[in-house]
Amino acid sequence: MKPARETLEVLDKLESQHPGADTELHYKTPFQLLVATILSAQSTDARVNMVTPALFKRYRDARALAKATPAALEPQIHSTGFFRAKARALIRMAQALVKQHGGEVPASMDALVELPGVGRKTANVVLGHALGVPGLPVDRHVLRVANRIGIAESDDPVVVEQQLCAAVPKERWTRTSDTLILHGRRICRPKPLCDQCAVRDECDYFRLVVARARDGKAPKKPKKMPAKAAAPHRGSKSIRAARR
Repeated sequence: MKPARETLEVLDKLESQHPGADTELHYKTPFQLLVATILSAQSTDARVNMVTPALFKRYRDARALAKATPAALEPQIHSTGFFRAKARALIRMAQALVKQHGGEVPASMDALVELPGVGRKTANVVLGHALGVPGLPVDRHVLRVANRIGIAESDDPVVVEQQLCAAVPKERWTRTSDTLILHGRRICRPKPLCDQCAVRDECDYFRLVVARARDGKAPKKPKKMPAKAAAPHRGSKSIRAARR
């Protein structure tokens, strides 16, 4: 794994390639972002953004959503996938917000991950984007990109989060995640577009796999590559259960 100085140099180049990186979910309040992030599990931000305008018009806050029934909510979120599990998680999450926090989204990791359907990734998204609390969400893109480049070395999102947070100043945590996510979506895809990458020369995967293959040499496996991409919301207990 690269030392902190090299990690920051890599991130500086990636931020130049993806200026203004930010979450692509549409929201106006922390509650809306919390709902949208839960819905984005096994879905795309674009799909979620198609669903949430009507959803937020009907359920303006946690108190309104807490009174919803699965029968009413499921048709509205059907297209995001896993709609039954998501409906249960959203209703239970809203009920917990009302009961435990007066309907307001708490600004702490410990409190957020106690809510139904909320794991560290979801909590970090809400903290960093809507509540001004540094957070570094690790989704499948961050996991893949960080391991390939060599700025992290684990297939566990929590470990990768810890490694990146140790190397990056707090004020850059959220921007770092947004940048790595966009790079994973646009460039460092499962089949990467290495010739378009700003950090190709610093990338372990390019050096050990792609470049050697182009030279007709047997590729070398980097020290640690994730066996498979993690689900976007690995910490979501309700949605994980639905997939068993």
